[in-house]
Amino acid sequence: MSITLEVPDEIQSAMRVPAPERQARLMIELACALYQREILSFGKAAELCGLSQFRFAHALSDRKIARHYHDTDVAEDLAYAGGE
Repeated sequence: MSITLEVPDEIQSAMRVPAPERQARLMIELACALYQREILSFGKAAELCGLSQFRFAHALSDRKIARHYHDTDVAEDLAYAGGE
């Protein structure tokens, strides 16, 4: 299943982005917003906009969006690393 988002022509033409870059830029902005609101995980947000996790981290940084790292994440990382 996929979702199609329709952006009216007048909105697209108002974007201050070259036409060939519009779809990719919209996907990055959507992914960043969904990650910031904790609707998507970091990995899934990166996947949504087609960026590597490294490049997605830079996209978040450019927008001053902090990475989510909760106590449960620390515990999982420690368990994975053999720390617990």
